[in-house]
Amino acid sequence: MKDSRYSKILQSLYESNQLRFLREMSQKHGSKLEYDGKEYINLSSNDYLGLAFDSNLLTEFYKSLSKESVVNSYGLGASSSRLLTGNSPLYTQVEKKLASLYSKKAALIFNSGYHANIGILPALSTKKDLILSDKLNHASLIDGFKLSDATLVRYRHFDYEQLEDILSLRRQEFDHVFIVTESIFSMDGDIANLKRLVEIKNKFNALLYVDEAHAFGCRGEHGLGICEEQGVTSEVDFIVGTFGKAIASQGAYIVCSQIIRDYLINTMRSLIFTTGLPPVTLSWLLFILERLGEFKEKRAHLLSLSKLIRGYLQSSGKTTVSESHIIPIILGENKEALLAAQKWQENGFLVFPIRPPTVPMGTARLRLSLTADMNESVLKPLQSLIP
Repeated sequence: MKDSRYSKILQSLYESNQLRFLREMSQKHGSKLEYDGKEYINLSSNDYLGLAFDSNLLTEFYKSLSKESVVNSYGLGASSSRLLTGNSPLYTQVEKKLASLYSKKAALIFNSGYHANIGILPALSTKKDLILSDKLNHASLIDGFKLSDATLVRYRHFDYEQLEDILSLRRQEFDHVFIVTESIFSMDGDIANLKRLVEIKNKFNALLYVDEAHAFGCRGEHGLGICEEQGVTSEVDFIVGTFGKAIASQGAYIVCSQIIRDYLINTMRSLIFTTGLPPVTLSWLLFILERLGEFKEKRAHLLSLSKLIRGYLQSSGKTTVSESHIIPIILGENKEALLAAQKWQENGFLVFPIRPPTVPMGTARLRLSLTADMNESVLKPLQSLIP
C-alpha cells in the first residue's frame, strides 16, 4: 500500500498547526509530573479529585489485600466477555452500589465512557426514532449517533428555545425522541440547565440522556454530578458517567430502569463483544464508591480553585463561560494556542493546545483542568501568564 495519500494529509496537518503526537509522561505525583526531564504542575489531568495519587487512600486500599483476596478478587484480567465468564461477582456489588446511590432501579458498567456512548443509543434507537443533540456534545456521543439508525438533529448549544421549536415541528413523526446533553461540557466547562431539559422532555414525551463524565465525583452533595446538584436525578431517564476521571480508575456506567439494563445486555454491541474489566479495577471502584460522599472537602476546594482562576481571567479582561473546574482560554488561531502553551510550559505549567476538530475552527484554546490536590499558592503565577 502506498503511503503518499497519508503523508500529504500529515503534511497538511503540520502546515495548519494541527499535527498531533503522543508524549511519554513519567513520574506522576498528584498534580505534578515529569515530562522531558522537567517537573511541571499538570493542568491537563482529569484526576479532578486528586485520588489517583492520594497516598492515604492507596495505602488503605492496598492494606485491605490479603494473599487470598489478591488471587480471588484482585486479578489482573477478566479473561472473557461479561456474557461468557468475565462477569465477576464484583460487577454485581458495584452496580448495586451505583443504583443505590442514585436511588435508581438498576445500573450497568462498561469498559469506558467511549464504549458507553457508542453503544447505548445505537442499541436503544431505531429508524423510527429521533436523537436531538446539543451541538457541542462530545465526540464519543457523535460517534454513537453515527452508529444509530435514528434521525439526528443537532440544536445550537444551550438553545432550548430552538430545541422546543424542533420538537413542536417534528415530534409527531417519531416513536421515541432522545434528548442528549453533557452536564459539564468537556471543552468549555459550562453547565447544562437540566431542569429546563426535564421540563421540555416531559412536555413532549421525550427521553433525556445526560452524560455526567466531567461532573461525577466533583459536583453534588454526594458527588453524583449535576443531576444531583440540580435536583433532577429521579427525572432523568439515562444518567451516564465515567470512572476514568474523578474516580481515578477505568470504566463507565449507566443508571436506568431494570428493563433498559436487561435490554442493553442483550443488544449493546460495545458491551457484548469486549472482554470485561479486571477484578482489581472493580475492587477499586467499590472501594471509592463506598467513600464518595466523604470527599465533600475535596469538592469544595476544587470549586474554590475554579473561582480563583476565573477571577484571574476576569482581572485580565478575559471572559469565560466556564462554571466548573474546566476553564478554557480561547485564543482563536492554532498558532496562537501553540505559542501560549509553549510559554506556559516554559514557566512550569503543563498545558497543551486544544485545536480543531476537537473544538470549532477559530476557537483554538488552552484548556485548564484543575484538580483538588492543587492549592492557591501553586496556581498564583498563572495571573502573569494569561494571554
